[in-house]
Amino acid sequence: MKPSRIKELIGFYENELTNSLLFFWLPRCLDDVHGGYFNCFDNSGKQLLSRDKYTWSQGRFVWLFAKLAMMETQTFTGERKAFFLELARSGRDFLFQHALLAPNDWRCVFLTDEAGQPKLMPGADSHDSSIYADCFVIGAFARYALAAGDKESYVFARKLHESVLARLQSGRFQTHPYPLSPAYRAHGIPMIMSNVTQELYLAASRFDPGSCSVLKEQLGYYLDDILNHFAGGQPIIREVIGADNQMLPNLLGQHANPGHSLECIWFLIEAAETLNREEAISRLAAIAQQTFTAGWDTTYGGLLHYCYFRGGPPSGPTDGVADEPMLRQVQAGWGDKLWWVHSEALYTTLLCYTRTGKPEFMRQYEQLFDYTFRTFPNPDRDVREWIQICQRDGTPQDKVVALPVKDPYHIMRNVILILELLYRQAQKI
Repeated sequence: MKPSRIKELIGFYENELTNSLLFFWLPRCLDDVHGGYFNCFDNSGKQLLSRDKYTWSQGRFVWLFAKLAMMETQTFTGERKAFFLELARSGRDFLFQHALLAPNDWRCVFLTDEAGQPKLMPGADSHDSSIYADCFVIGAFARYALAAGDKESYVFARKLHESVLARLQSGRFQTHPYPLSPAYRAHGIPMIMSNVTQELYLAASRFDPGSCSVLKEQLGYYLDDILNHFAGGQPIIREVIGADNQMLPNLLGQHANPGHSLECIWFLIEAAETLNREEAISRLAAIAQQTFTAGWDTTYGGLLHYCYFRGGPPSGPTDGVADEPMLRQVQAGWGDKLWWVHSEALYTTLLCYTRTGKPEFMRQYEQLFDYTFRTFPNPDRDVREWIQICQRDGTPQDKVVALPVKDPYHIMRNVILILELLYRQAQKI
């Protein structure tokens, strides 16, 4: 990449981070009474619809503010970083007090009211309705531990991680809002566990070096699980496979989730680099390249929410799986264009370019850049933060994605990571 383009992109993304994303969220997300954050805004960003707090989102906010506090760029002053760390502490303390079902019961409540009292999700029979929420809390506490030098937060993350591992092994866990029959395995589980384990490994390197070897073994397991079972020797990741690790011949097993896949690729590149497994990076890059090709909408542009693993709309028989909630999500929303999918793809294509030097990734990145920044940033100058979901043709639509929240996690995380990547490239010139 030319030095002039690197400089141009650094300026662009710094402006996006400070004058669009942080402009929207600060101070409107802050709960100065109870701690934590509000994010149950409508898609337009105009109205706060609820003061409830999803543990899933609270953990994501903590990670973001902790990451901003230790950002490896010159974007923020030391004083500003200290402010971000204080914001992260607010959410960390809220979760420390309210996230667990009970003292020493290392399972996370999924939803609370604004004061932290547990609430049941509609239709749920328990407060711990998603192990994904636990994973976001682990990542939050591990990152905060690093940013604040706080060993207590690392210990909390490690205990919760051990609980998650035990539940995954026993099969006694739920995955709202993506329930799946025990007859199948979801790519989302090893995917998020690779990211969570990497976060915990970074914190353990400082606070608990003796645990690092075990965490690296676990990282290797998730890397191999995804490459050997969900990709299965092909340059594409299927979102669902059988519990026996076999590919499924129906629509459920023949679809891919381009956003998930491209997000997972950068998780696994980080894992491969931690493990010194350079041979895995070329294979991961090949999967990223094919995922972009399969997921790109040749009619309207942008990446489809779900696609057939060879490209185009999802297809295949539905016999025996028609009642699976995940299948219904695929059928109903395959053509949606989502904000987070494109932010993840921007980072992954740029990362793959820096790791391989292949010009195809820069072409894909520029194609994504053009589509993303003419589609998702909100033109309303009172909002600015991104439109979350569009119809296939790019027209904004009002629709709940996963949770009834407006969530800055993906785009802000990706903008931060892109900036760090660009700064490292600039330093090499």
